[in-house]
Amino acid sequence: MSSRRPPLALSEPERQRVELVDRLAASGSPGVPGLIEMLADPSWSVRRAVVASLAALGGAAVEALCDCLGARRDSEARIAATVDALVASLADVDGPVLALTRDPRAAIVADAAQILGRRGSTGAVSRLAELTSHDDDNVAVAAIEALGRVGGRAAVDSLVEAVTSGNFFRVFPAIDVLGRSGDPRAIGPLSSLLDDPRYLLEAARALGRTGSRSAVAPLVRLLGRPSDAVARVSAVALAELRERYRERYGTVEPIDEALRSEALAPGAARRLSHSLAGSDPAEQAMICSVLGAIGGEDVLLELTRLLDAEPQVASAAADALGRLSRSADARVLAALRDGDSARRLLLLPLVRGAAAAADVEACLDDPDPEVRAAACDALGRIAEPRSARALFPLLDDPNPRVVHAAMTAIQCLGGAEVEALALSAAREGTPAARRSALRILAYFAPPSALPIFIEGLRDPDLRVRERAIHGLASCAEPGAIEALVSVAADPSGRVRAVAMRALGQTSQRDPRVIEALLAGLRDEDAWVRYYACQSLGKLGWEAAAGAIAERLRDESGQVRVAAVEALSGIKGDLALAALEAAARESDTDMRRSALIGLGIAGREASLPTLLGALSSSDVATRLVGVSAISGFSSPEVLPALVRAAGDADESVRAAAQSFIAGRPGVEATRSLIALLVASRAPAPLLAALATPVPGRIDGILGALAAADDELAPLLTAALARMRLPEAHAALLEALQLPHAPARKAAATTLAAVATREAFAAVEHASRTDPDPEVRRVSASVLSQWA
Repeated sequence: MSSRRPPLALSEPERQRVELVDRLAASGSPGVPGLIEMLADPSWSVRRAVVASLAALGGAAVEALCDCLGARRDSEARIAATVDALVASLADVDGPVLALTRDPRAAIVADAAQILGRRGSTGAVSRLAELTSHDDDNVAVAAIEALGRVGGRAAVDSLVEAVTSGNFFRVFPAIDVLGRSGDPRAIGPLSSLLDDPRYLLEAARALGRTGSRSAVAPLVRLLGRPSDAVARVSAVALAELRERYRERYGTVEPIDEALRSEALAPGAARRLSHSLAGSDPAEQAMICSVLGAIGGEDVLLELTRLLDAEPQVASAAADALGRLSRSADARVLAALRDGDSARRLLLLPLVRGAAAAADVEACLDDPDPEVRAAACDALGRIAEPRSARALFPLLDDPNPRVVHAAMTAIQCLGGAEVEALALSAAREGTPAARRSALRILAYFAPPSALPIFIEGLRDPDLRVRERAIHGLASCAEPGAIEALVSVAADPSGRVRAVAMRALGQTSQRDPRVIEALLAGLRDEDAWVRYYACQSLGKLGWEAAAGAIAERLRDESGQVRVAAVEALSGIKGDLALAALEAAARESDTDMRRSALIGLGIAGREASLPTLLGALSSSDVATRLVGVSAISGFSSPEVLPALVRAAGDADESVRAAAQSFIAGRPGVEATRSLIALLVASRAPAPLLAALATPVPGRIDGILGALAAADDELAPLLTAALARMRLPEAHAALLEALQLPHAPARKAAATTLAAVATREAFAAVEHASRTDPDPEVRRVSASVLSQWA
């Protein structure tokens, strides 16, 4: 067994010692004593190789490492390297390291606590909690920091004791860990530290990290302090509080309600506004989010002023104005009328209602094309039919983004006036306007458009003719298919290709359409053959499978890929066999297309081929494989998706997690929970777990029956995020489970849900639950709403 060589250049003596490390590691257990001797090597590079080798040896080295940590403390380098090796060890070291925490020497106990924390040893939480009250400050601090790494919710009482101990060396590290625990019992002790200038700033930040509604009041009270620095920290903590609550429960409204209630105290909003002056842009953006939650005329004035700040702050101010709903509409419109292009670009996404149409139409003449496009988007949302006349001139805009936005807005409006204006533009407009007008007519496909489309086939502008061809495909009028088939024999290869593509959009199995497409498979132009393949696949014409399969040997790569895609839309053994063969081709694009096709076909016989794609060295192929297997119900699929959720590539991991999230059944839920437990970034997995598919609620309830204090709040938060009556009923049921951590988490989450039934259940638990800690938690969360 060899260690990973350090990347730094080595001297010749170092190289020789690293080679010795490799030889000792390769010998297994007999090499351990020699490696232990080298833990104090003067070279950091050599020590790193020793650490890697001892860690890789796993159980064979654990006892010797623990003995070394206890007996050979003459070298700081050796101690640090020994700790690193135990942290990285592939073996289960919890038992031997926990035994070291009973050593009478404080330094060894502190090292053991550090190891357990860095390894994230959840089984050590109770012992680490005991060590927070150790006589030696270094041990206590090491234990507190370890709990911060492992998760401190199960040790809240010990952390509260540390925070209230008055011992600076213990209080300071315990503040952060207690805040991150998210436990409602943290609020009181942390709030009490706001009166001590030594801890005020750190305690305020920790209150923000709790994500608890009851942290709003003490943080808002800080705004009354004369210090701008304190006000800034309070505002930033409130912003983080909102985001933590959103992440946990999928909403911030309870926090915002509390903010509005608390901020009614004189000067709170004004104090927040004043704190902006000395803040950096990131802090200003966070303060804007809090101001947006509070509202009021003073806030509207301040947010409007900030629209002219630098982009990060201006964007946050615009978002805050948008959250203030109709109370900000008049001010937004006034700012829109008076603003420059940059301000308009921020404000246009906020406008709503027919009353805003005239002010938005004025922005269609703005010199900035992004503003003109945003104005079109806004008019599409407003859907005021009278805006159509203002939008049609933008079909001639020189910027393609503006033209597309104008067309989209016009399509949102519809109506007789839009039809009349489009017919007029298609006949009399510039080539650009004619093209756009034909697209609009194709979208609505009124009977009056057929003569325009047929006339467009003779337009001198080639792109207009192409738009007319696509328009014919959308027409249900007699004569449209005949005209379209006739164009399929046009002398121009480009026109024939457009016709082939359009024939596939007719959704009709007219014999004339099929005949034209089959002829297209033999066309001399590769793109004609390409679109003929695609269209036959879209129409699902099974009798064409053999002719399409012949195109798998086409001289043009794009035609081969199109043939694979087409076969995926056609049923039958012939199409399936051709796809299986294509999935074994050396052409990467062809192979991926075949994998997608096999996934669409959904035949169990293809599953081994698809599962094999998950082992590809190519990221895109693995991504395609994950997508392709997601629709199969075979028992092999879920474990494969779970493995893919641990892929080295983030896009593959995210795709696999998404497909597991949408998969029904208790087993998929258990898999998501296992991924959540192992994850260092739980937010995406929490969102995935909150996907309300059959079996999800039952699976979460089953997991709650054995969840610890770290996992249970995540599971109940997932139920709350579903916002379903069944999920709410499950939370009430969780409050009756025999498992105390589940009941604590359910009480906290039910209070956050804030329904009358939830409050009644939590209040009952605060009086009658057999576990005193559950009663304390229930009473604590109820006090948030007092």
